[in-house]
Amino acid sequence: MTPSDVFSMAGMLAMPMWILLILLPKWKVTRFLIDYKIIPIILSVIYAFYIIQALIAGGMMDFGSLKSVMQLFTVENAVLAGWIHYLAFDLLVGMWIVNQNKTLNIHPVILAPCLLGTFLFGPVGFLVFMIIRAITLKNSKA
Repeated sequence: MTPSDVFSMAGMLAMPMWILLILLPKWKVTRFLIDYKIIPIILSVIYAFYIIQALIAGGMMDFGSLKSVMQLFTVENAVLAGWIHYLAFDLLVGMWIVNQNKTLNIHPVILAPCLLGTFLFGPVGFLVFMIIRAITLKNSKA
């Protein structure tokens, strides 16, 4: 399997989970996938394989400067591992948001942009959720 194939496969693993998080967060299948972190675990296994390959091929990675990190992103397996890292961790944040909403009860129409933002822009979606969460908690105490 080529790195391009793995890239596509990883995206095909993550995308349905995001659709479930946004459209069917309370469905028992979605809850099972969230509770057991099935997709992030699969992505983590793929990540481990490619990061180990990148380490074997290029030695220890240097994250000490922007220039060093930019150099890492010229190695195909390292870039693939980095992309899978984003997919897995953004998905975990999305799952956490859905879990938080079990007690917050933020309307799905308001929560959907947070999840979509986390899917597309990671920390921005998380930040928007945290702002909405803070407002929700403040209003519930008032």
